[in-house]
Amino acid sequence: MGMYLLRFPHSWLLAIMLVSSAVCEDQGCEDITDLDLKHSIVGSSLKVRLLLFTRANSTCGQLIDRENPFSKPYLNVSRPTTFTIHGYRPTGSPPVWMRSVVAEILARKDINVIVVDWNHGATNINYLKVVENTRPVAVILTDFIKKLQNKGASLDSIHMIGVSLGAHISGFTGANFNGSIGRITALDPAGPSFTGKPPEERLDPTDAQFVDALHTDMDAFGFRKPVGHIDFYANGGADQPGCPKTIFSGSEYFKCDHQRSVFLYLDSVNRTCRTVAYPCSSYSDFLDGKCFNCSRFGSAGCPVFGYDVIEWKDVLLKLDQTSTYFTTNKASPFCKVGYKVDILTWNSEKRWGHITLTLRKGDQETTAEINHKSYEFQQYTETSLLAQFDREVQPAEKITLKYGTGNVFGPKYKLRVLRIRLTPLPLELNLRPMCRYDLLLLENKGVTFRPIPCEHSNF
Repeated sequence: MGMYLLRFPHSWLLAIMLVSSAVCEDQGCEDITDLDLKHSIVGSSLKVRLLLFTRANSTCGQLIDRENPFSKPYLNVSRPTTFTIHGYRPTGSPPVWMRSVVAEILARKDINVIVVDWNHGATNINYLKVVENTRPVAVILTDFIKKLQNKGASLDSIHMIGVSLGAHISGFTGANFNGSIGRITALDPAGPSFTGKPPEERLDPTDAQFVDALHTDMDAFGFRKPVGHIDFYANGGADQPGCPKTIFSGSEYFKCDHQRSVFLYLDSVNRTCRTVAYPCSSYSDFLDGKCFNCSRFGSAGCPVFGYDVIEWKDVLLKLDQTSTYFTTNKASPFCKVGYKVDILTWNSEKRWGHITLTLRKGDQETTAEINHKSYEFQQYTETSLLAQFDREVQPAEKITLKYGTGNVFGPKYKLRVLRIRLTPLPLELNLRPMCRYDLLLLENKGVTFRPIPCEHSNF
């Protein structure tokens, strides 16, 4: 996965770049410490550096003097402040995504972005030694935030974005302020050494006024259970599309799922994607199309994943911890397009199988395979499914529907469809559903038809 190309949708961003270039000519620019494998083998003692980026120096990090933070001109406590905190660095290299995170956040808001560089301390082949350093990093950040407070900064305006171990550092820092800081975003919070620990020994919802978390690698390096007011489980929270499945892929096999959390979040910051997440009791129920009810969130509807979920803060704080699910594509743009699919069949005997749908408009085409399990189709019983496509093709001019059982050597079956209805998600948008009536599907043979507006029916 390469770094994202930065987007500059507004002319004022070009001016920012020019100003930043001028800054770079006038003073040295700082970046995250770059270590190597020998530091990991020997071990690195803790050293924390705070690098400041603003719209005035968006490409040229200023090293903050922690004893005298305001000795340089760009730190302004009247602006909100976002901290970005990396996690374990087993090889000592800087995170490839950090610059993109800084640039995209500054494109959204005129704020202070402070990169917490604790590569000295995060680089060690002994993971347990790195875990021991998370508390001291939090102490240093606590002291620095108190200095901001003394100059008039509001804790409400503090946002901490922590990746892996950085999520728990954010939690420890927030706990030192009794949960008064504004927001903590946890991107795949680390699991090893924290799983099974009580809330005071890890990130939990009391560490900030609002805590949102994303889980992408809970079966390896990530934390499985909810840790926030809202927890997002992308693709169920474990294996991510496009990530290697075998160890023969090298280091990507170990880090891809874990690191995907950052790239999903970047898509939400730069608004490449607006992904609706659905509250559900399990990922299986979500895939089965049982979780479209968003009434608990009132008129706002189901929350969107990522940077803008803060818009749902008030309603989420009134609820218990909320776990939500969504699926993604293999690469950016990661967002998928969902449809609720209702199929009414009239076979006299039960049929089992899976469904494939293809939408076409001109030369555009997208396909959804609903095959994570075999579904039961009964006579005059409506079966609801969730179809998710890699992109929007609307209005669909043609739809191809295919029925299959997966049986290679058995007899070929037919599925008689009385009605199929496709309703765009989320349902609260009240977009017009598409229908078709009286179809005969031969197993593994696609039937193509033009959708028509759905009729009102008691079926």
